[in-house]
Amino acid sequence: MPKVPKQAELEKYTVVRETVEKYTAVSKNEVAAIALICRLPLSPQRASSGFPATASPPRSSLPARGPCIAGSRSISRDVARTTTPIVQRGPARARAYPPLCSANYNSQRAAGPARSRSAATEVLQRRPRSSGPPLPGRRGGRSSCRGGEPGAAPAMLHGLARAAAPGLGALWARGSGSRAGVPAHVVDLRSDTVTRPGPAMRRAMAEAVVGDDDYGEDPTVRELQEKAAELLGVERTLFVPSNTMANLISVMCHCRRRGSQLLLGQECHLHVYEQGGVAQIAGVHSHPLPDLPHGTLDLAELKRMITRGHGSPYHPVCELICLENTHNSSGGRILPIDYLRQVHVLAGTYGARVHLDGARLMNAAVALAVPPARIVEHCDSVSLCFSKGLGAPVGALVGGPKDFIEEAWRLRKALGGGMRQAGVLAAAALVGLADAEETLLRDHRNAQRFAKGLQELASPICSVDPSTVETNMVMVRVDGLPPEELCRHLQTVSADEVAQTGHAVRVLLFPWSEQSVRAVWHRDVSAQDTELVLGKWKFVLRQLGP
Repeated sequence: MPKVPKQAELEKYTVVRETVEKYTAVSKNEVAAIALICRLPLSPQRASSGFPATASPPRSSLPARGPCIAGSRSISRDVARTTTPIVQRGPARARAYPPLCSANYNSQRAAGPARSRSAATEVLQRRPRSSGPPLPGRRGGRSSCRGGEPGAAPAMLHGLARAAAPGLGALWARGSGSRAGVPAHVVDLRSDTVTRPGPAMRRAMAEAVVGDDDYGEDPTVRELQEKAAELLGVERTLFVPSNTMANLISVMCHCRRRGSQLLLGQECHLHVYEQGGVAQIAGVHSHPLPDLPHGTLDLAELKRMITRGHGSPYHPVCELICLENTHNSSGGRILPIDYLRQVHVLAGTYGARVHLDGARLMNAAVALAVPPARIVEHCDSVSLCFSKGLGAPVGALVGGPKDFIEEAWRLRKALGGGMRQAGVLAAAALVGLADAEETLLRDHRNAQRFAKGLQELASPICSVDPSTVETNMVMVRVDGLPPEELCRHLQTVSADEVAQTGHAVRVLLFPWSEQSVRAVWHRDVSAQDTELVLGKWKFVLRQLGP
């Protein structure tokens, strides 16, 4: 069984983390002192300090006199009295390595055991505080070390953080709970918004041809908008920073009168998670209707609400119906195409329009094996997000008729969404669209595999219906304990887990309701990760079970 780190060792890791976060400009000697106290290697590649990746620097690298910062004598005295025991695995005895910044190297070797875990913090707290990192070439700015290059200290500090990260693993992650003594493998299932651009996407961003998009001169943005218009089957599209802005612009384009009524589901994203922007910015009155389990709205109730305002001096007039496809709060469920057609016919009968919140529209199209235009044809406008399953870092689209997009351009400007050299972002979106089908199909398969595997565990605590898993989301019902507690157990790594499963896995999830958690698959979660998640879930349920 792996050795569990002692509390004192964990506290030393905390010292480094807090020091890295708190200080922005330190000397080479100070960084090295932190590394020695916390037993972190400093390699030339990671910290540009000139020290090899060993527990302590060679004697030749130690300064003959105190550190090259104000107050060096007092700091020298403090550090000279501090040594750090380095405990080796195996039969070898612990040996003490002297810290840096001493006037007498030999005297340190007999200085005795470490006085305090917070010696690194003391070193930094005794130095004069600066308002920020020195700027390169600034007169009067402190250099990182005597003879060193100005401004190098922040880079060294970041190097120290990077050097520490592989060794600390889950200890540096927020709320890790890891005590297994081995780095934890993190599988983040909180959302498909946590994806990171891959090498191809980063390369496309770096090489993108750009112009001023606010003048309509960015060629990469124009390419994205033209390809997306063809894909969605609309006349025009407009690139905007986020899908929240895309939805707000669409509502403002459709509802020109203040007090116009918007009908939508009470659990839809636009109503719950977009800060009521349609009310506070657009002056639109939204009326939420109960969501059916599939993410749809009851057609009879929808008709009753639309007709109520016609010819009445008391009720608001419905001008827009908003649908969400796939439906987030229903677990990524797909709205049937025939349902979309019925809603569109109903809205048109009474002069209303339909906007489709298509943040995950591509998931729906891939799952149904139809072109996205086949879904959008029953809507008057659509939004499409690139920063979810498509994996781009930022960006969304508004799609609709030519005059609609012309008005949307004006509203984008008014909302602060006009961008300049946005081609670097559009390039990422183009890459995401190019491999959307392959990526999203894989995500859907992994989600299905997890749902079936969890069902096979037959746990009284967690249950799932695989037939409801239509895209990349899985809603897991939780009984017998709060969902928050289950999430904490799934995020915690223990020595028992490593001993029993051979893995240290942290699964990140969001509690979704009082009796459920949501897991979302995306391009950064592989089939192997999915098996690790199932193994982690099995271990946790066994620990929690009777």
